[in-house]
Amino acid sequence: MGRVSDCVSGDRQRLLPADWRTHLPQGMKRTMRLPVLTLVVSLLSALHMLCATATALAAVPLRVGMELSYPPFEMTDPQGRPTGVSVKLAEALGRHLGREVVIENIAFDGLIPALKTGKIDCIVSSMTATPERSRSIAFSDPYLKTGLALLVGSGSPVQSATDLDMPGRRIAVKKGTTGHQFASTTFKRARLLVLDKESAAVLEVVQGKADAFIYDSLSVYQNHKRHPDTTRGLLQPFREETWAVGMRPGDTHLRDDVNAFLKQFRAEGGFESLGDEFLPEEKAAFKAQGIPFYF
Repeated sequence: MGRVSDCVSGDRQRLLPADWRTHLPQGMKRTMRLPVLTLVVSLLSALHMLCATATALAAVPLRVGMELSYPPFEMTDPQGRPTGVSVKLAEALGRHLGREVVIENIAFDGLIPALKTGKIDCIVSSMTATPERSRSIAFSDPYLKTGLALLVGSGSPVQSATDLDMPGRRIAVKKGTTGHQFASTTFKRARLLVLDKESAAVLEVVQGKADAFIYDSLSVYQNHKRHPDTTRGLLQPFREETWAVGMRPGDTHLRDDVNAFLKQFRAEGGFESLGDEFLPEEKAAFKAQGIPFYF
């Protein structure tokens, strides 16, 4: 009988015939096939589960939260349907992800609580990515640059934000906005008028009840255009900000997908197209004053 090494050595004559498998009992043949069959079945099962998961995710709508009262970014058309820059952006994101988009109209100061409780999947609502908000939610890469500006009365002595922090000054802010946050931490001697609606804050300035309304520069421009005789728009931002998509901190895959979408959307001219569609006059006005535009 040859040695065991004779049977396994590649440079020695094998002791088993070439057709040795044909002489094995049927039971032993089946036993040798089992590991291979088990592996194939496991791989097919894993592939099926992966496909099923992807299909199920694609079938789940993407619930996007925004407050539909901030034209031309978040608003409704004459038929009451959501429209605006943010709505178009959310719809393009849904197409990128292969998911239907459902717009949830939620008051601005309720958006982050709605995200944290799972009522919505993300926020696309002209939201500034601030350190305070970043402590409770995650943000995408910035997709738009803006800044805080002032709407003041036509006869107001206020020429800049530095003129606001003094006794007797009344500053209107919209609740929950970065203007509200900035004013509450910066202007200690002025009186803050915290209001729920942008229109209410504008009215305070128009009627002379407030010296200034702190808001983003584009909205300040638009509100001055609506009230040219009673207001002035100080459009040069005194504090620059960026807008981003808000998500839950644990949704890392969604955040990666959103960032990839934003990069592609910008490269394909998507933001320029939105500006041309919704903000042609504003783009020209900002350019004329040498103020960088949003996109």
